[in-house]
Amino acid sequence: MGALEIRLGTWCLGLRNRSSGEWTEGTGRNGAQAWPPGVGVKDCLIILNQPGSLSCKNFWSLYSLECLEGKNDAATMRLNQNTMLLGKKVVLVPYTSEHVPRYHEWMKSEELQRLTASEPLTLEQEYAMQRSWREDADKCTFIVLDAEKWQAQPGATEESCMVGDVNLFLTDLEDPTLGEIEVMIAEPSCRGKGLGTEAVLAMLSYGLTKFEAKIGQENEPSIRMFQKLHFEQVSASSVFQEVTLRLTVSESEHQWLLEQTSHVEEKPYRDGSAEPC
Repeated sequence: MGALEIRLGTWCLGLRNRSSGEWTEGTGRNGAQAWPPGVGVKDCLIILNQPGSLSCKNFWSLYSLECLEGKNDAATMRLNQNTMLLGKKVVLVPYTSEHVPRYHEWMKSEELQRLTASEPLTLEQEYAMQRSWREDADKCTFIVLDAEKWQAQPGATEESCMVGDVNLFLTDLEDPTLGEIEVMIAEPSCRGKGLGTEAVLAMLSYGLTKFEAKIGQENEPSIRMFQKLHFEQVSASSVFQEVTLRLTVSESEHQWLLEQTSHVEEKPYRDGSAEPC
């Protein structure tokens, strides 16, 4: 197989070989970056950036690098709208309009509002928020489904299997390698079973090199979960009553993440018609 080449009208920070961790720097705006011969598309990670937004994508098996030629990074970030991630405990699917009614019911809970530092929204506002998370170039969000329930009930709707959501978004225009990650397991019966952990691990494998999580000081289970994923507390705010935890992905952390997510499969997703495997 010949070298893979990327030609994009955006800043190419570089490519990482998922197997070896080897990193090749990008060549700059409107440049081309060739990857060594013999390395398949599924082994590569590309991070793209332009002022105001960044997108990152793990190319496991679904998308060829060539399909990105001529596209900007906003379009690249929205590739996740056609992506479904299959784990052992969770299935991650893009947040679509058909998920909004149940999500809206969740967020009427004062407990969830407090834990997520959220304000209650009207149903119309929730639909607008869904469109924002779906379309904005600096956001990536998935709805978390209970894999056991979803796979055990052929024909079950995604809405009936929803247990929460997981989000990755960019907050620092000066540092495009940093992403903030959030996870919510809204269904009380599904908490403490490792669903949030697997959902976060799947998002960590999206390839940024630094991650932050801002968590309410009273949310001890969530703090412990992120600490088990090697996040370390870097600050605490008495004003906002939250702590900030950070993970810097070193070479050893990168290998650890690959091991933890080796079972995760990426498959095509079609709105409202994802089928249990």
